[in-house]
Amino acid sequence: MGKIFIYYSLTGNGDCVSLEMEKKGYVLRKVEEKKKMPKKFFFRILTGGFRAGVGAKAKLVNFNNDISMFSDVVIGSPVWNGRFPPVINSVLSEINLENKNLTFLFYSGSGTIPKVNKKIEKLYPTAKVIVLKEPQTHPDELSKISEI
Repeated sequence: MGKIFIYYSLTGNGDCVSLEMEKKGYVLRKVEEKKKMPKKFFFRILTGGFRAGVGAKAKLVNFNNDISMFSDVVIGSPVWNGRFPPVINSVLSEINLENKNLTFLFYSGSGTIPKVNKKIEKLYPTAKVIVLKEPQTHPDELSKISEI
C-alpha cells in the first residue's frame, strides 16, 4: 500500500509543500476547481471566505477519487475563514477514508486552525493534524513535515 498527498493550492503554498511530500515518496494528486477564483485578492477573500463559511462544495476538474491502493493519505489544504475551502469539502465527500492512516496538513496565514481542528476532531478523531504558517514565506515551517 502506498502513500498519497491530495492537495489544493490557490496561492502556491500547497505546491511548495507538494515538493517536500514528493521527496518523502508520496504520490501527488493536485485538486482543481472548475470555477476560477477572482484574481483580485480582496474579492478572493470575500468569495472564498463566504463559500467556506457556509460549507459549500466545489465542482472539481477531473478528480480521481480512487485511493484504494493507498494506506497513508495526507490532505493538504489552506484554511479559509477558519474552515476547509469548498474544494476540500468536495474531496472529503468523494473519497473513502475508511481504514486509512489520515493526516491533514494545513497551510495557514495565522498558523492556527481552531475551527477546522474542531471539525476534524469530530469527523476524523484518529487523524493527525499539522499546521504550517505560509510555507512559501516561512520555508522553515516545512521542517514540520518530518512529523508525518
